[in-house]
Amino acid sequence: MRSEQMVRFPFRPLGASRVHRKVVVVGAGPVGLTLAIDLRLKGLDVTLVDEDDTVSTGSRAICWAKRSLEIFDRLGVAGPMVARGITWNTGRVFHRDRQVYEFNLLAEAGHAFPAFVNLQQYHVEEALVARAEALGVEILWKHRVVGLDLREAPTLAVETPEGACTIEAGWLLACDGARSQIRKLMSLDFKGQAFEDRFLIADVRMQADFPTERWFWFDPPFHPGGSALLHRQADDIWRIDLQLGPDADPAEERKPERVLPRLRAMLGPERPFELDWVSVYTFQCRRLERFRHGRVIFLGDAAHTVSPFGARGGNSGVQDADNLAWKLKAVLAGLAPEGLLDSYDAERGPAADENILNSTRSTDFITPKTGASRRLRAAALSLAGDHPFARSLINSGRLSVPTVYLDSPLNTADVDAFSGRACPGDAAPDAPLGDGWLLPRLGGGDFTLLGFGTDVETSVPSVAAPISGLAAERYDATVGTAYLIRPDQHIAARWRHPTPEGVAAALARARGVSR
Repeated sequence: MRSEQMVRFPFRPLGASRVHRKVVVVGAGPVGLTLAIDLRLKGLDVTLVDEDDTVSTGSRAICWAKRSLEIFDRLGVAGPMVARGITWNTGRVFHRDRQVYEFNLLAEAGHAFPAFVNLQQYHVEEALVARAEALGVEILWKHRVVGLDLREAPTLAVETPEGACTIEAGWLLACDGARSQIRKLMSLDFKGQAFEDRFLIADVRMQADFPTERWFWFDPPFHPGGSALLHRQADDIWRIDLQLGPDADPAEERKPERVLPRLRAMLGPERPFELDWVSVYTFQCRRLERFRHGRVIFLGDAAHTVSPFGARGGNSGVQDADNLAWKLKAVLAGLAPEGLLDSYDAERGPAADENILNSTRSTDFITPKTGASRRLRAAALSLAGDHPFARSLINSGRLSVPTVYLDSPLNTADVDAFSGRACPGDAAPDAPLGDGWLLPRLGGGDFTLLGFGTDVETSVPSVAAPISGLAAERYDATVGTAYLIRPDQHIAARWRHPTPEGVAAALARARGVSR
């Protein structure tokens, strides 16, 4: 268990047995809180429902990727997270007792945020709860959803400490995790692969001078035949993952008399430490076939689950919220047809497939099931120390990066030649701009036209950038270049010399008004 005392949030009754709320988010984890904050910043009244009255126990999701930090920054919460968290860019991979290679996830300078910040999920949730409360999000703690009627508007039957109540929702956004009650009540099934291997997670409190890096071992001397992972977190907490195999008994493996010898073998008999939290888990790489079901929309683990290798679960859920919030706002404001919400499926469905593919490949490499895959892994590990080509074959978790929506129906195809990665569908790259950064000036509440010496009359708010420096380099800009940036800071269109008609057409397409 988490060592410091957990904060309990107050239960507040609705005050009526039946109420109507325009937007209801179920699940006050990182995804639900992110979504509620984003919608509130866009001027919507939001009700957030959670069956508990505290943040999560145990560190759970800990690695927050650069793109998530950029989203948190737009929501006004990145500062305290980065200040409290542990910044890292470097990872090392070991085979037995030798390092086979290392990697740098942010090799170039000129970014406001690092590749990753490690921060326990409960700290992230605490920061998000504080922000949501400050913005006026209605948070209903100790409200457990027990029924769902979809005959007219989505209508929730809810149990509370003071009895039952009913919440009629204009829109129901399910962020209630891998065991989603909303998904269960709708009899929706996941499709994909479940893995039998079991892993031990231990949060260990200790003083250690290990570098702030991601260390991953294949077949280490202290845990032969398995894998191991070491990550530093805030407050002198270290995350340790140990592969146990498919036959491990979860109840037995959680007992201190089983956990402590494994940790002493890894950390050394002389190093003092104490257990903060222990869990044994298996995992799945599965998803719903569709994320939108009329006025019920699924996000995060309620929509898709992946293995923890690569930090793709929490980060992809934050990006789900980022993708959906502006679209729902546009629909409710009358700026876009309801069909715009189908693009959430069109964009985040392939993102889930990409994460599932990468997670499945990582899992297959870490826990090979056939003789051929075991021989391939052994060959790659033995060669990687001296032969760079073999390093690309080693998969200890392909770490989270934002999905590029290359085939999105909201994109306007290029009519001009560009180089570089900043294409329609991609998340806009950050760069220094004046005495600050570019990304905070893009997106958020509305579309933005990013111009490099551009002179075009348009109703879209514009941001000017110089035609020299990192911003121009990352956007392959010449005089007259312009990019249409969506509210979620993804690129909708780009031109060498835009026209008012071209910008208007791209804006209409990105809002789902035309195809």
